[in-house]
Amino acid sequence: MTGRHKRPRLAVWKFASCDGCQLSLLDCEDEILALAEAVDIAYFPEATRSEISGHYDISLVEGSITTAHDAVRIQEVRRRSTKLIVIGACATSGGIQALRNFSDVKEYTRIVYARPDYIETLATSTPISDHVRVDFELRGCPINKHQLVEVLGAFLVGRRPATPAHSVCVECKLKGNACVMVAHDAPCLGPVTHAGCGALCPSYNRGCYGCFGPKETPNAPALSAKLSELGMDQRALARLYSTFNANADAFRQESERHDQDGQG
Repeated sequence: MTGRHKRPRLAVWKFASCDGCQLSLLDCEDEILALAEAVDIAYFPEATRSEISGHYDISLVEGSITTAHDAVRIQEVRRRSTKLIVIGACATSGGIQALRNFSDVKEYTRIVYARPDYIETLATSTPISDHVRVDFELRGCPINKHQLVEVLGAFLVGRRPATPAHSVCVECKLKGNACVMVAHDAPCLGPVTHAGCGALCPSYNRGCYGCFGPKETPNAPALSAKLSELGMDQRALARLYSTFNANADAFRQESERHDQDGQG
């Protein structure tokens, strides 16, 4: 880190999101006490009103860009940050609010709000990387707090974070879970989803919902073919990929493929 400060400065920023990933940081409990000894938590409105202005060695960014104001604000965050780490599905893929990308936002605001003319928003919800350079993406909805501690520790000592690149299926095998698709004919995104949740849903005989987004080199078409054999139609397949990480490339492409087929 830089030599400007006695301890590295950490800032935590919120954009369009539910705050769940910031709460994961607060949920670290003992770990956050150790973190507080290693860094100056200079800006973190979720936890404290105090603020140390200036430049930050590490910035954690939660949330997607959904307004013109935030599109400008993220540029300022990037200028003030040596390292910028984006956390959670909203920041890495646009989040569940990216479902707007496939619809008419003006029509939604007309239906939902009594005064839609008061609403200032973009037609799309986009990840932080669409707007500025990011140094690391930590996936999840919400993120895994242990992975967050690993990422912060790695950046503080200048090494690459050791986070898994494999799928949720590996986590199922490590826990001794029976495959829910084989044992229960349950639709599951585990084979194409990034590990990190500890196979939470499959551990309760429920299919993975893809909270951690696509793993590296996912083969979504092959999974869809298997799910079709289990009885899922084109519309159901399109919806399956359109949740927490609907705008992630692999999930978006597969959803659009089935949505077009279902309408054809």
